[in-house]
Formats: sequence, C-alpha cells, structure tokens
Amino acid sequence: MGNAPWLSVIGLGEDGLDGLSPASRQVLDDAEVIMAPPRHLSLVPHGTQDRIEWPVPYVDGFAKLLDLRGKKTVVLASGDPFWFGAGSVIARNLAPDEWTALPGPSTFSLAAARLAWPLEKTLTMGLHAAPLARLRPHLARGVRAIVLLRDGDAVLDLAEWLTALGFGDTTLHVMEALGGPRERVRQGTANALGFDDIAHPVCVGLDLDGSGASIPKASGIPDTLFETDGQITKRPIRALTLSALAPQQGEHLWDIGGGTGSIGIEWLMSHPSVTATTIEPRADRAERIRRNADAFGQDRLEVVHGLAPDALVGLTPPDVVFIGGGFSENLMRWLHETLAAGTRLVANAVTLESEAALALWHGKLGGDLLRIELAQSAPLGPRRGWKSAYPVVQWSVML
Repeated sequence: MGNAPWLSVIGLGEDGLDGLSPASRQVLDDAEVIMAPPRHLSLVPHGTQDRIEWPVPYVDGFAKLLDLRGKKTVVLASGDPFWFGAGSVIARNLAPDEWTALPGPSTFSLAAARLAWPLEKTLTMGLHAAPLARLRPHLARGVRAIVLLRDGDAVLDLAEWLTALGFGDTTLHVMEALGGPRERVRQGTANALGFDDIAHPVCVGLDLDGSGASIPKASGIPDTLFETDGQITKRPIRALTLSALAPQQGEHLWDIGGGTGSIGIEWLMSHPSVTATTIEPRADRAERIRRNADAFGQDRLEVVHGLAPDALVGLTPPDVVFIGGGFSENLMRWLHETLAAGTRLVANAVTLESEAALALWHGKLGGDLLRIELAQSAPLGPRRGWKSAYPVVQWSVML
C-alpha cells in the first residue's frame, strides 16, 4: 500500500459548495491548503485552510503547487477537470499516487441539458485558450457544437468570425455561469447577436447555418480554399498522396518541400493525435504555409524554413516522410542513412530528373511505383477536349 495522495483535484460548479458531493465536501474540509483561480476561491467560504490564488498564466502555478508536497492540498477546477480542464496538465506533473480527482458536472453536460442536445452527437471544444480557427474544419450546416470561450469579448469575436466565413445565420445559445445563481441563457444569430453584456464564465451552443464553404471530411480539400502561388499538390494528387501516407494515430510526418502546406494540413486534419513538420526552403512560402495552417485551424503545424537535408537535423524523428518537391540523390541518401528502420516514405516526382533519381532508388529499396496521369475537360475551339496535366510518379516504400 502506498501513501495517501496529498493532492485532490475537485471539480467545482457555479453553485459552489452546494453542488459538491459529500465525499468532495469532506476532502475540502480536511484540507490544509486550497489553491485555485480567484473566481473559484470566491465560491468557497473562508475556513481554516490556507488559500493560494493560482497565477496567470496557468503554467506558472505548478512551481507553487509542488512546494506544497506533504500538506493536504485541494486544487479547485471547473466541473470535470479532465474535459478541457486542468486535470490532465496537473497529472502530467505528478506521480499517479500523489493525487486524486473528484470531478463535478461538466459545463458541457450542463449546456446539453439546457439545450436538450444529445451530447454524444454534439461537437465539444475548449476554445478558452485556443484560436477560434480550431472550429474551421467542423463548420457545416446542421452541425451542433458546444464551445468554451474565454469571456464575453470572445463570444463577439466568434460571431464576427462565423459571419465573415458565411455562417452568419448560425444560432448562438450564449450560456453564462451555468449551474449557479447568476445563470443566464440567451440566443441570437451570429450576424445579429443583439447583446454584448456577456459575463464570464461563458460557453456557447452553436446551431450552424449559412452558405459558407465547408471542408470535406475525405482527403482532397478544394484547391481554392488554400492561399497559394500555384505551388500546390493538386486535389486529386493530394487525395492519392494522403492515401499512400496512410496516417495512423500518434504518428509524426515530415513534409519536405511544403509549397502551400496542403499535405501537412490535411495530414493533421486526419486525427487530433497526429503531428507534422513542414520544411520549406523559400521564406515567402514558409510564411504562406503558416497562414494556411492557421486558417484551417491547424496552428499546431510546425513550419521550418530551410533546405533539406540540413534543415532536418535536430527535428523530431518522423514516422512518415513525404517528399513533394526537390527529390534528389543527396536527400534520399541522407534519409536512408539517418532515419529509423520502418519509417514510411512517399515521394512524388514530376520532372524527368527527379523521376530518374526516384526510379534508381526504387530499384535499390523496392516499394510501390505508381504513375498518375490526369486530364480535365477544357475548351477546344468551339468544342471541348481533354487537357492533360503533367504526369506524376509516386513511390511508396518502407525504409
């Protein structure tokens, strides 16, 4: 048997002590120290415990928390600490036998109950410390979402952002201080909200509507949604390339020769656990990749300005590599000598020179070689004909 945990993380609602279970009340009564943000501390009457305000930014509080080891300590968090809350962050910094959690009703559960929305069919997102663009991949008519926001100004920003993207007819259910005496629920459309006296804490239920462009769930986002100078893996080739890259949960991608960033962005959209680094030698294109990633809500894309293979040194090792531009003998040799066995590689070649280098390495390592030839209808005098694109040779191999 190990020692009893010195730290308890208790989920507190806006109704303060009234909403706590008997077990949570007992832990709080027995505590020597209560540590929490000022709003949470204000919901708990003063007792015999020492009270410490959790500082801003949140990460700065962990040094203070660790200094309390050996004292019975309670950290107060909102609702369910492990649903877009502080619980996972605290757990990462402590051994499993040092802490325990006593969750309360989450804001999402309270909001779903007010709106009569089945929670298992509703998108839930914590945007109180994340950009609004994280919502972008999910914007489509008929989608329902409940999002946590930083404050009232963030609600107004959300309404303006939705309207600019063509989703101004979306109904916003603005819910303040759910579960407490200050609770208030109001509605309005994004393009005509009609009120701005929105109090913290706040969450918003979105019933999405409008004529804005939605992003498809299958691979192959329309090219027109990207900012580009023309250097982009076109939609049909991109769909085939993502299929060959075959992202799996938790994998990390190197996208060498990022161009517009479309491959890395779509890779990230495949699953929230995957990560990606895009390497681009031109500074203007690297900046454009950053803008595209942010616009699609994929701000976690790492963009490296530099020329491979030199720019690859020191990066997080990949599980998968895509070479979309600049396939060369020198680059391929470095990858083959440096990367771990089992790393997957997909390379697209358009020029005769890169195709020849790719064919040479295919002869050495094997793998699958695919020639992709596409044609699109185009005007041909008064009639129509087929206009062929440059053929693409695609090599897929496991190193």
